[in-house]
Amino acid sequence: MFKQICDFIKNHFDFKFYAVTWIALAVGLAIIPSLIWMPQTWGYENGVIENIQLAVLFFMVYICATPKVNKPFFHFLILVLSILIIREVNCGRTLFFPIPGEYHKYYSWRALPWPWLGKIVHFVYGMWIAIVSLIFLKKKFYVDVWEMIKAIKLPFWNLFFGGFAMFMGAIAEKATNNNFVFEEGFELLFYVSLMGILWLYSRNENFMLKK
Repeated sequence: MFKQICDFIKNHFDFKFYAVTWIALAVGLAIIPSLIWMPQTWGYENGVIENIQLAVLFFMVYICATPKVNKPFFHFLILVLSILIIREVNCGRTLFFPIPGEYHKYYSWRALPWPWLGKIVHFVYGMWIAIVSLIFLKKKFYVDVWEMIKAIKLPFWNLFFGGFAMFMGAIAEKATNNNFVFEEGFELLFYVSLMGILWLYSRNENFMLKK
């Protein structure tokens, strides 16, 4: 049993540190000193860290728009990234409806003169998620995902950093008494880890799925 587990790990995971892995590690290590010296305002909605997150997401769009192989699949991922980008700006609310003179405070959709607008925005967003999901099923992109898992080694450290970031981000509010730098820092780590995975699968010879 132990040998089977070791063989599975050996055959399915790549433990090398690539340039994109070092970037993720640097972001992770930077979170602790950021908690000490970075202003809390940098972790607010539409603050410095969130804008860096958006920059990373748009760079991921570039990666998926210019892959070396399997272009239909990576072009589909642009649609998935659009969902994350819309989520980052809370369906536009945090961009368009800040409360004047306040930090990290925004009018809710219900507080606006046209509360019905929020229902429309969230309905359209929900429909967009449904459309992207249908495209995923109709074009059978799940086959590409399965082939990647089955035929190509997984970048262990980028996956580890991404999973760790998700876990820490989920407990951030309770663990740090609403320290927004902590929460947004780990969300940034997740996006950077994901960016590294996309880069490897779209460009690195050790990971590219050639069809």
